[in-house]
Amino acid sequence: MTKKLTAEFFGTFWLVMGGCGTAVLAGSYVGVLGIALAFGLTVLTMAYAIGHISGCHLNPAVTIGLWAGGKFDSKEIVSYISAQILGAIVAAAVLFAVMSGKVGSFASNGFGAASPGGYELLPALLMEIVMTFMFLFIILGATDEKAPKGFAPVAIGLGLTLIHLISIPVTNTSVNPARSISQALFAGGVAIEQLWLFVVAPIAGAVLAGMLYKWLKR
Repeated sequence: MTKKLTAEFFGTFWLVMGGCGTAVLAGSYVGVLGIALAFGLTVLTMAYAIGHISGCHLNPAVTIGLWAGGKFDSKEIVSYISAQILGAIVAAAVLFAVMSGKVGSFASNGFGAASPGGYELLPALLMEIVMTFMFLFIILGATDEKAPKGFAPVAIGLGLTLIHLISIPVTNTSVNPARSISQALFAGGVAIEQLWLFVVAPIAGAVLAGMLYKWLKR
């Protein structure tokens, strides 16, 4: 279990460093496509690096969604989520130090005035539920025992890239409570006030996907 949690810690650290790091340090150079690719590449690379150790969840919503789909033991949920959130926070702290505290929005998620495209609460809520639902659906399908072997990380990484391309303008894309928590802690203000949505919506979408996939497999 210690090895699994260590893998989840470093995997989530890499997701926030690679994805959010690209957004806050290189976003003006690479644009939305570059940021989307960065998030996808973090998951793809870690899936190959630690997938055989911990399953490479890197995301509380993924852990809960896999549980809902009958693919994960409920006794390990709290430990996995704790490791993921801690890894995300440490990565955000490194980015905060690199930026010398000049964080701005710090790639935090938001709606209304905090949305890149000015999208309000309901569109943001719907987007996060649907995008996380699809992310979990991809994960469950790509990792199924009947799926082609060795290609799951590619499908999952590209899936996350596509999700970011769709939803960055709406919410800055969460689909991951750990990623949202870590950035909001350093951005403060409205990012903290709106954080509830980026915890509740991804988990709701993940649970729905898990339940549907479990039904499809019966």
